[in-house]
Amino acid sequence: MHTINLRDLLHLHRAKIIIGILFLCVISQEVKAQGQGYVRRHLEYYDDKPIHYGILFAMPLAKYNIRRSEAFASDTAYLIQSPLKGAFRMGFIINAYLNERFDIRTTPSVSLYEREVKYSYPNSVDKTDKRESTWLEIPLLVKYKSKRRVNTRMYMIAGVTMGIETNVKRSRGGTGSNGRLDTQTSDFTLDYGVGYERFFEFFKFSPELRFSHGLKNVFQGAPSSGISRLTSHTVTLYLNFE
Repeated sequence: MHTINLRDLLHLHRAKIIIGILFLCVISQEVKAQGQGYVRRHLEYYDDKPIHYGILFAMPLAKYNIRRSEAFASDTAYLIQSPLKGAFRMGFIINAYLNERFDIRTTPSVSLYEREVKYSYPNSVDKTDKRESTWLEIPLLVKYKSKRRVNTRMYMIAGVTMGIETNVKRSRGGTGSNGRLDTQTSDFTLDYGVGYERFFEFFKFSPELRFSHGLKNVFQGAPSSGISRLTSHTVTLYLNFE
């Protein structure tokens, strides 16, 4: 029977709390400035350009969602789980203007991941299989923007992402004694999130919180390992500069 890991839940909630505090701080500064009278409108003709470019830095929290196989019932392990692990991502932004409310964008990026599957045994030491990897990820996203209020506006974003592992090291045979998790080298995910845009004199800064759910079973090990399906799951804080 699966046990909820409170440490992972607190880790996830901490990321949400941090981004929430950032949003509240920026919004409160904007409200304070508007209450003082005239506020200069930065990059006033920003939306008149059809295409914008930028860079991004991101801090993902990544893990696998696990579906157990029938062999799990007869296995000596009483728990199989994938803890949240921190990662790093950087890339570029290409944003195309569609109309006053919608944009289409892609953010090709390189991500450094370390995902784990942990086996817990009642009478022996826990075993951990890891997958340290570098991924090239290319999303296709639709962005819905609110009306701009002087130098701020909110937005929602959704789309899909194709990912390819670039530093492939073959190790077939499942989760063997080498402790390396055997997974596929490509992934396809459904993404959605929310962000906040702040216009400054020379650039636009956009913190964004995005969720990503894998649609593809990436597990390539034997069913005897107790696993039948692995899908990726990521929560990412983006810092976008355009």
